[in-house]
Amino acid sequence: MRSLGFRIAALHAVLLIASGAALGGFFWWNTAGYLNRQVDQSLRNDVALMTTRFDDGGIDAIIRTVAQRLAEDSDEEEVFLLIGPDGRSIAGNLDSWPVGLPIDAQGIEAPIWHDGITSTGRLHGMELGGGYRLIVGRDVASRLRLRELVADAVLYGSALAVVLATLGGVLVQRVLQRRIDQVAVTAAAIGHGDLSRRVPLTGADDEFDELARTFNGMLDRISGLMHGVRQVSNAIAHDLRTPIARTRARLEEALREAADEAELRAAMERGIAELDGIIAVFQAILRIAEIEAGARRSAFAPFDLSTLLADAAELYEAVAEEKDIRLDAAPTAGLVMVGDRDLVLQAVANLLDNAIKFTPPGGLVQLAAARREETVEIVVADTGPGIPETERPRVTERFYRAEASRGTPGSGLGLTLVEAVAHLHAGTLDFESDPKGGPGLRAVLRLASGEVPRLARSADVQRRRAPSRAAEAGQDRVPVGAAPGGQTSG
Repeated sequence: MRSLGFRIAALHAVLLIASGAALGGFFWWNTAGYLNRQVDQSLRNDVALMTTRFDDGGIDAIIRTVAQRLAEDSDEEEVFLLIGPDGRSIAGNLDSWPVGLPIDAQGIEAPIWHDGITSTGRLHGMELGGGYRLIVGRDVASRLRLRELVADAVLYGSALAVVLATLGGVLVQRVLQRRIDQVAVTAAAIGHGDLSRRVPLTGADDEFDELARTFNGMLDRISGLMHGVRQVSNAIAHDLRTPIARTRARLEEALREAADEAELRAAMERGIAELDGIIAVFQAILRIAEIEAGARRSAFAPFDLSTLLADAAELYEAVAEEKDIRLDAAPTAGLVMVGDRDLVLQAVANLLDNAIKFTPPGGLVQLAAARREETVEIVVADTGPGIPETERPRVTERFYRAEASRGTPGSGLGLTLVEAVAHLHAGTLDFESDPKGGPGLRAVLRLASGEVPRLARSADVQRRRAPSRAAEAGQDRVPVGAAPGGQTSG
């Protein structure tokens, strides 16, 4: 009885019964009630008529009026009785004054005897003066029978409404319970570890189907997150086990075979450098988790994106020159947006670092930006080998590195961080081929330029990754140049 289905079914039954009662009452008021009101109005008219006739012509006028009215009554429904001072009947069709009827009775129903039959009358009594009394009324036996029929109809209709309300309530409760049970059974199976279960759809496209789709989407997301957690765990174990083991082996070797203090110091410095790289990987993971959790949104403020891109291009211009690569930066001037300036700078720096890393000598890297309605679009294009379309959906996964990039520095977290920054700013990160058919890749970073919370509610910019636990306060930011990753490494 405490279930939602029962409460909704009970509410449905109560509303249906109340509706039936209201309809029955309205029907009664418009039938039996109307008949009573009609009779009472006729009686009031007769009382007024008799009073006028008595005032004008006395008892003789009353006697003539009663005789005339009875002669004209073809339905034999009118009832009259004039009693003299001695208690004897002078005129009318009633045998006697009804027992218990007061002289001043108004619209009282009482048993009557007239024309040799027993019936029921609706009577109005009045005293004329001089000891004369008069009854005017109507025989309402036929109206009473009609009223009883109306009462029976209302009664049986109300009973039928109760039955239908009960049946309808039971049906509603079963339908609701069945739909709710589907969700409950699926949730219970998920709670026991069966992540493959989904809530079935009925195809009715109603609110329950919408709830089921939302619930199934949540389960798909949870399943993807669990897969991502397993993948990250495997990647950490795979990618970090080797450098840690290698560092340990080198340190043991130096401890055993170092000829002097200088050689031992050099081995220690190499080990520290390798450990710093491992620490940087963990810092990058925590940094991504912090960004995905939205912890940095409180630092949003307006800033000039054009100046930021110019600074990033100047920072990497020397690196590009060392590889004999031309770096062209042509962002639109006056691009102002709201966001975290440091994170956007780091994301752009990671894209430039990847582009320069994979562009061969003599190639070209271009940095451009422009406003597109409520977003700003940052494009980093290069003339490198690009990314096969089949691998593009996976390059932003943590630690993902294609075979072609295994020999390049990095750990596969650079593009993951860029995508996290994009989602924090209600944007996206996409990879496109050269529209002119040339070699290379276009990394397109789209960021909301205005108030992010309003834009972030749109479905097309919802996060594709669940928020991870935010990093502990005081974590050092991964240096812009140290965020590892590659075009084909993620």
